[in-house]
Amino acid sequence: MDDMSVAVLPTRDEMLTALSKVNDPEIRKPITELGMIKSVEVDEAGRVDLAIFLTVSGCPMKETLTKDSSAALLALEGVTSVAVELDVMSDEQRADLRQQLRGGAPEKEIPFARASSLTRVYAVASGKGGVGKSSVTVNLAASLAAQGLRVGVVDADVYGFSVPRMLGVEQRPTQVDDMILPPISHDVKIISIGMFVPGNQPVVWRGPMLHRALQQFLGDVFWGDLDVLLLDLPPGTGDIAISVAQLVPNAEILVVTTPQQAAAEVAERAGSIALQTHQRVAGVIENMSWLELPDGTRQEIFGSGGGQRVADSLSTSIGAPVALLGQIPLDPRLREGGDNGIPVVLSEPDSAAAVALRGIARGLATRARGLAGRSLGLTPAGR
Repeated sequence: MDDMSVAVLPTRDEMLTALSKVNDPEIRKPITELGMIKSVEVDEAGRVDLAIFLTVSGCPMKETLTKDSSAALLALEGVTSVAVELDVMSDEQRADLRQQLRGGAPEKEIPFARASSLTRVYAVASGKGGVGKSSVTVNLAASLAAQGLRVGVVDADVYGFSVPRMLGVEQRPTQVDDMILPPISHDVKIISIGMFVPGNQPVVWRGPMLHRALQQFLGDVFWGDLDVLLLDLPPGTGDIAISVAQLVPNAEILVVTTPQQAAAEVAERAGSIALQTHQRVAGVIENMSWLELPDGTRQEIFGSGGGQRVADSLSTSIGAPVALLGQIPLDPRLREGGDNGIPVVLSEPDSAAAVALRGIARGLATRARGLAGRSLGLTPAGR
């Protein structure tokens, strides 16, 4: 028999090595590491039979898993075809997976509240609505992710949720028992109450329910190891802002305002909540700063100086320097990106608004967590 006719078939270890390069699309970890390989066998003709455990039945990413696994195996020498069979994890397997993903931490714990957490948490706040807080949030998130950071966004604006549309998310989260896997778009993990509300129905909740929803978003969602978590807060200083301070006390506040004096005065109140919650103000962002005209001049439609005024006022009231992190000009492409689900920092990276937003994101990415601008909560000796 001619030796050249003998097919070289991959070993089981070689097939598992190939599959170790396939990540679960939602958890972003290798399927071999997650215990998702039920069996893998190859016959003499090079036909591979692969059985995969899905985390839940009806997994929205099963087609992606099937395609990626088949491609990984077909790249091996000797493999002629791949047949994928899908099964579902048992309750015990899911419990093991949850424990593994949580790294042995107790369930329901909010990982970002741990003293050892290395995730920088920014709560994006504004005094009033309509200043572009959500647009700023999603563009900062997309820009930070484009820099290679692991980024998550919690749409905590429960009554005015808009982050899913702005980041182009249409699918619902997958739930593995009581653990929620957040959808991913533009390499950003996202969770929003809008993903759980049918159609465009309003959310009519009072304080305790809002607190519990935020607690679930922070503790029941599998975020993995994030570098940055952004929380898009509702306008004002209501229940959610207080809940954030209680649930994630190390969260830093980013204040978004527009240039006019009326908006600046209200934004100062939103930032001043840090005095009561002992949080740090990371800085102020001024949106809608000016409109660049075709002849290169700037038209300050909403006046000027509001962002610097808020930064100066907060510096005085807090007793620590609060910087104006950047000024974002008016740009129709910023609005269009929000409507299309593609942030302007990705779709038009050289536009004036995108350049300003990417500059702010670079500053936030390189900031070290410290004590500046945060009350230490100390009392004099002897008291």
